[in-house]
Amino acid sequence: MESPLPVHRVLDEWITWATWQCDPKNEGKANSELIGFDEFDWIVRKHPEQAWQCILAVVADARCEPFLGLLAAGPMEDLLGYHGPAFIDRVESEARANQLFAWMLGGVWQCQITDEIWARVQKVWDRRGWDGVPK
Repeated sequence: MESPLPVHRVLDEWITWATWQCDPKNEGKANSELIGFDEFDWIVRKHPEQAWQCILAVVADARCEPFLGLLAAGPMEDLLGYHGPAFIDRVESEARANQLFAWMLGGVWQCQITDEIWARVQKVWDRRGWDGVPK
């Protein structure tokens, strides 16, 4: 079994990918040299504890603030969809303690998240600024 990259490497690779992804000149283009998205996706599925640490690292890194929507609609949404019961207590606790995390959580969509987990997410998220909700 392969081991995931260390948290700091996942963070750096994901920032590189997110920066490229959000650049308007790259719209509609693919870049197979960037591994940040694929690595994070793999970690969420196969190494959820590592993924949780990576999610917390992204939220804590000021360079990532412009990309928190990508985190919400990607790794966070998938972690809750695949491993929600194992992480919902930590998600709730972090959202109550960390306003930026709660705000990022506001960008999550239900998708594969169970109704029970989804109801708990909605109790702690901050939707201000998402999908037309006033700030």
